[in-house]
Amino acid sequence: MRRRVFVRGIATTGAGLAVPAALTGTAAMAAPRSASAAASWREVPAPGGQPASRLYGVAAAGADLAWAVGTQGLDNTSDGTAIALSWDGTAWTPTDLSHLTYATLRSVAVSPSGGAAWAVGTDTAGHDQLLAWDGTTWRETSFPGRGEAGTQVTDVAAGPDGRFWASGRHGGRAGLLKGDGKAWRWCRPLPDEAAPTPAGVHVTPGGEVWVFGDVIARWDGAWTVIPRLLGIRASVSGLLPVAHDDIWLTGWAYGIGGPAGKPPGVRLEHWDGTEWNGVKAPFGVGMLTSIVGDADGRPDRISGWDFWDQKRAHYLRWDGTAWVSERGPETPSVALPVALARIPGTDGGLWSVGTTSFYPYPPAQNRVERFG
Repeated sequence: MRRRVFVRGIATTGAGLAVPAALTGTAAMAAPRSASAAASWREVPAPGGQPASRLYGVAAAGADLAWAVGTQGLDNTSDGTAIALSWDGTAWTPTDLSHLTYATLRSVAVSPSGGAAWAVGTDTAGHDQLLAWDGTTWRETSFPGRGEAGTQVTDVAAGPDGRFWASGRHGGRAGLLKGDGKAWRWCRPLPDEAAPTPAGVHVTPGGEVWVFGDVIARWDGAWTVIPRLLGIRASVSGLLPVAHDDIWLTGWAYGIGGPAGKPPGVRLEHWDGTEWNGVKAPFGVGMLTSIVGDADGRPDRISGWDFWDQKRAHYLRWDGTAWVSERGPETPSVALPVALARIPGTDGGLWSVGTTSFYPYPPAQNRVERFG
């Protein structure tokens, strides 16, 4: 069975996230660490979906238009069904997806002008699909290799010029799809025929296109591949290229022996144009799940799950010199933020979406928080 990935690198299989069950109960809560509370992060009510439910991706066109996507109805044997929520400036509302036979939607992107939106999902046959918002609902759209064995689409992102980009695999090679709103085409594949499928795609405010995951590379008509530092038991969840010699990478990693019986450790890396350097984060045990820049592409926020204090999302804020702690509101169970999105047209507003449980039971519920 091929490895399924969703945006920011966390597996979406029915068993849930790869964190030992023994480490998510009372014992894991017994040693909280001190951190300043973040008064500006607040929970925003969202439809819960059929238990268990999780949100995996979020994108915003402005203060009164945003999308969040994920899956619902998860249990130990099923991948559930796809969900999509829309924000109208007042409330989150579910969109009718009854015409689709989908297990999940894992990524969504919105044009910075005009509100055109695309999503990536997997249907119940296991095929990756691209969907377009037609103004009323989500519709499947054609792209080269659609439905063919070996074709994968893992993530989608919007560029400042209205074009969209999707990471994936086609014809046995890792690569990148380019869409102009009417048609999609594959760019030249990565030069290494053995290059792994990228899990994510990022477009800078200046229009540079990057893929990341088990491979990190920049596309500008040709590929520039950046060496990857993290080891074989590590996951890359986000990439923020500020400049060619200033790139941030987030993720997590397990020690020798993998995840059995132990929590992961956060990974925060910085590329200086020559090599990757590990950066000490405000907390060390847990996950960093997403990174987002400000309107100019400079470092802004990182979302994370803190093993020692799981009832609040643990965000990292760039203060101009270092990453500092910023906490979300306390929850009754677990706060696991998965994806971040900047809200254009606001003074630093952000959306954060995720879930309240690593496992289907107790039932995971959608979690949405907003900054600003």
